[in-house]
Amino acid sequence: MRYPRARTVACFLAILVATVTVAAPVPPATEGPVIENYGAVYPVPGDAYNLVRGKRYKVVMDISGSGEFAMAINPHLDSAARLLNMEARSGIDPHDLKLALVVHGEATKDLLNDQAYREQFGIYNPNTRLLDALESAGVEILVCGQSAAAKGFRPADFNPATRIAVSAMTAHVRLQAEGYVEIPF
Repeated sequence: MRYPRARTVACFLAILVATVTVAAPVPPATEGPVIENYGAVYPVPGDAYNLVRGKRYKVVMDISGSGEFAMAINPHLDSAARLLNMEARSGIDPHDLKLALVVHGEATKDLLNDQAYREQFGIYNPNTRLLDALESAGVEILVCGQSAAAKGFRPADFNPATRIAVSAMTAHVRLQAEGYVEIPF
């Protein structure tokens, strides 16, 4: 009795194993050069589609989600660091990329200073060093005043790197009027 199907499956598996064995490993993601210790990026080919060198860009990121645990860094704040790092690695001058973050909803807590965060969660804010690094890189960090008030946070509860906006909606309207383009995710 012949087993043509089994032979076909065996040939397919042999080709698959050979292909996987030959494929080069992907280099690991690394941090920097704009925001050290955050925003890890993978290398891409030098001719990858990218921003235009020498052109100025104004970008806003909307951040409402938070980390899964109180001791976790907000992955969306880390994405802001990743944007700055990957563009710098691709030859874009960091001064040509003006970035603003509009933070509201659950993410509001991630902008608290260490004392306020510790009162809420019993630990220092894991985002403090990242917020300070983003501010040092010229990122404007706006927190929704409505979300802050709804959650019982006072202006003094926030990291000095942040600025309170009347609302996230207000911040988006103003930034768009000032020529900022929103990253839609």
